[in-house]
Amino acid sequence: MPPSIRAVAAAPPLPSTQCLVAARLLLSSSSSQSPSTPSSSSYPSRPAFTSTTTSTHRAFSTTRPLPQQKPTHLTVPVDQVPDYPFGRFQTYKQRNAGLYGSSKIRFGNVVAPKWGRKSRTHWLPNRHMKRLWSPALGGFIRTRLTTSVLKTIDKLGGIDEYLLGSKTRRLRELGPAGWALRWKIMQTPAVQARFARERAALGLPPKGKEQAVAEAAVLPVSLRTPGATPESVMTEVDQMLAGDEEFIIGEVKDDEEILIQAEREEIGDVVEKETAPRPSP
Repeated sequence: MPPSIRAVAAAPPLPSTQCLVAARLLLSSSSSQSPSTPSSSSYPSRPAFTSTTTSTHRAFSTTRPLPQQKPTHLTVPVDQVPDYPFGRFQTYKQRNAGLYGSSKIRFGNVVAPKWGRKSRTHWLPNRHMKRLWSPALGGFIRTRLTTSVLKTIDKLGGIDEYLLGSKTRRLRELGPAGWALRWKIMQTPAVQARFARERAALGLPPKGKEQAVAEAAVLPVSLRTPGATPESVMTEVDQMLAGDEEFIIGEVKDDEEILIQAEREEIGDVVEKETAPRPSP
């Protein structure tokens, strides 16, 4: 009898589960010692344990990350926005995707205080991602902007006032992103009503009737003749100017004809004086 079996036989009785485990251990050890015993492959083996859980990267925080919000100027339909009159920025191209104003990358030197040696460096604008309330849209505008633009917005009273500025300098500062936001705000009913009030204060017709009035008054009353068009009138005027002759556009009244005749006589006197031969000294 092998020593291992002899030791088990001398041991006290074990429970049924422990006996099965001990018998399996003895069989495996005896198969490794004696070549005549059958191999362990002839015995049924337990199926390997397979885990169905997938390992994920452990984050530093258990808080669920917030979804990435798209800037507001990217939600504007590109095919409906008019072309930006000043084109895209070719230097510091981040300005094409935010309100950077006139801020750019600044370059300079860092001078060592002891030896006076210079090292080239650069400074980026102080830019931040902000959500600003727009009364015209009734919601927030999410965009990247600099602190200088943010101060200007606070001074004017809101981002709507900043985007609706009409001066050339303001339009240059907006960039393509600000131009798209400006167009989006101008389509709201609140801004349309504001423009209508401003036109009424200036004595201009409403925007809906402006086109009809312009078509009816393309030519002045004095130039309206049957079959006359703006193109034909301009062609006639160009021909008169090319001929270098005096001409009068429209009807001439009696008092206006007297003034015209007097001006012609004055012009003729001046021309005669200039062309008259001067006496030799």
